[in-house]
Amino acid sequence: MTSLAEKLHLSTSHGHHGGSSTITTKDGTKIFYKDWGTGQPVVFAHGAPLNSDDWDAQLFYFGSHGFRVIAHDRRGHGRSSQPWDGHNMDQYADDLSELIEHLKLTNIILVGHSTGGGEITRYMARHGTRRVVKAVLISAIPPHYGALIPKALFDGQRASILTDRSQAYRDSTVPFYGYNRPGAVASQGVVDKFWLMCIQGSVKAHYDTVRALSETDFTEDLRGLDVPVLVLHGLDDQIVPFEVSGKLSAQLPKKAVLKTYEGFPHGMHTTHADVINADIFAFITGQTV
Repeated sequence: MTSLAEKLHLSTSHGHHGGSSTITTKDGTKIFYKDWGTGQPVVFAHGAPLNSDDWDAQLFYFGSHGFRVIAHDRRGHGRSSQPWDGHNMDQYADDLSELIEHLKLTNIILVGHSTGGGEITRYMARHGTRRVVKAVLISAIPPHYGALIPKALFDGQRASILTDRSQAYRDSTVPFYGYNRPGAVASQGVVDKFWLMCIQGSVKAHYDTVRALSETDFTEDLRGLDVPVLVLHGLDDQIVPFEVSGKLSAQLPKKAVLKTYEGFPHGMHTTHADVINADIFAFITGQTV
């Protein structure tokens, strides 16, 4: 049966893809990645300090709707190597470029959540958009999230990582998914998975990434984009507030569409996966499910 993506003449990749594997970057870092399905490639970049498992709901959904889905663990995170150096947006973007080149991907949809939104933005700024047709920013840190948030907050995050990062991750789950809001029902499974993804990573990578996500300015990166960009942001995002990120990001690219969600949290691609998946699908295909 012909997939919807193929009917829309979007497919550029054929055949079976290899499940999960690793590449070794130029500096010797091993990057773990998943590569599932066939069709037009959708490449996902996760938030910090998580890993590619955070995209479970999206990988299954888009893989089941005729797309090839690729998601990697950023260096120092998940199942990738844990080097001492390289935990900055330029290197993250270069690692992503090496993965895309290795897989010979074209006609790509890039999707980034939180820090991953910065990663895909910097990738397009450093490596161009010749392989990219559209991009999606979900609860993302651009254009310059840290410039409008007190530095003391990030200093506190770094201190908590060094003091007791296991407890810090458990504590951060609550605002991440909006479980501190009236009427919210926390999923212990989501909480446990969040902690597990975090604790798999490197303390050095997580410490350095706080600086990368808070101090990197993506303003000119966004302004230079020439592909359509969908900006998705929850209005109750307690981690990356809409007013300092999504609202501003949507004003910079040449072709940007902003969609906001009343009451949705930072991790809305997990808590409201059905809504987010459908909106991304519509953006990619021009059709609703």
